[in-house]
Amino acid sequence: MPQNYTYIDLFAGCGGLSLGLHNAGWKGLFAIEKSHLAFKTLEHNLINKKQHFTWPDWLPKSHLEIDTVLANYQDELIKLQGNVDLVVGGPPCQGFSSAGLRKENDIRNGLISSYLKFIALVKPKMILFENVKGFTLDFKKNKSKGIAYAKYVVDELQNNGYDVEGKMVDFSKYGIPQKRMRFILVGVRKDVCKLNQLTASKYFSLIKENKKSFLTAKNLPQNPTVGNAINDLLMANGSIPCPDRNNFRKGIYSIAQSNYQRFLRSDVIRNSPDSHSFAKHSEIVSNRLIDLLKSQRPNKNVDAAFRKKYNLSKHTIIPLQENGVSPTITTLPDDYVHYCEPRILTVREYARIQSFPDWYEFKGKYTTGGKARTKETPRYTQIGNAIPPLFAEQSGLVLKKLL
Repeated sequence: MPQNYTYIDLFAGCGGLSLGLHNAGWKGLFAIEKSHLAFKTLEHNLINKKQHFTWPDWLPKSHLEIDTVLANYQDELIKLQGNVDLVVGGPPCQGFSSAGLRKENDIRNGLISSYLKFIALVKPKMILFENVKGFTLDFKKNKSKGIAYAKYVVDELQNNGYDVEGKMVDFSKYGIPQKRMRFILVGVRKDVCKLNQLTASKYFSLIKENKKSFLTAKNLPQNPTVGNAINDLLMANGSIPCPDRNNFRKGIYSIAQSNYQRFLRSDVIRNSPDSHSFAKHSEIVSNRLIDLLKSQRPNKNVDAAFRKKYNLSKHTIIPLQENGVSPTITTLPDDYVHYCEPRILTVREYARIQSFPDWYEFKGKYTTGGKARTKETPRYTQIGNAIPPLFAEQSGLVLKKLL
């Protein structure tokens, strides 16, 4: 009988990492996620539909802050020692992100201490930690050299008895049609290292060795493109009223045109994808996007002349390239323009580029704006913050090998 490996997902978001581990044969104990919108998506797909988590009686099956769990359930967490193979997840990335304004005192950065306290209480055999590139960069205060958060976490985990290795990983090298650079840290408890005669660095060599056979076994391309991911979802296919977004229309499928699409569309029998609602662009915006597709280079931010012509102040406006990979998907849907239609991407197209299967349904509002952007996690934000399930599955298989 195969070993039933167990894990806990911290800062779980909409469940990209948990979905990958589910597909790799892991069993979730529970997940901690503070956003009620992201938790709705995780709950619908992995708790209710897949019954993936065993979920202890002492923990509410709801959205929760990690500090609330630490404050109210410390004794229960300590009792988990010896029964948890893996803890996954990293604190929300916005406080460390070099794509935006990095703030040394951002409250989200304080969640590092909460994460480390959780690890110290539960003492899992292994850790899989993911964060943005900015996590590895030094903060500078009063003109003196700062310390990268990555180094701080590594040092603390080593002091707590873990062998640790961290590297930048490009997910586009693992069957994801997106150049998404992320800091991946793996920790293995030193007694497990000694027992199994391994080091944390073994994860990185194994995942490289396994990627070709993993993708080949699933009949997936080694280097999928944006077109491979979404060219069956064109607005030109036609549209129908969107059932979960009043006065909007959603797209319908064409015949699947790539193995990547066939893989993500398996187990779906409806003729219209979930969360495939088109934006309602004004005539002015549509004409501008038509000009953008004609005049601007794919996968490059619009040039100064185009900005001046339309008096644009927005930081990022990038037309995608059909035959290449996407830049890193963000939480802002208007950062990118479809490669052949004058519109932004739909939630489902976002999900495809992140390797979420079409049966995975997203919950909550589609988007938000203004000050609410820092507090809410609508569908686009959920996907922009997620770990691609296809990479998470490869990680899950490698981590099982290490055990």
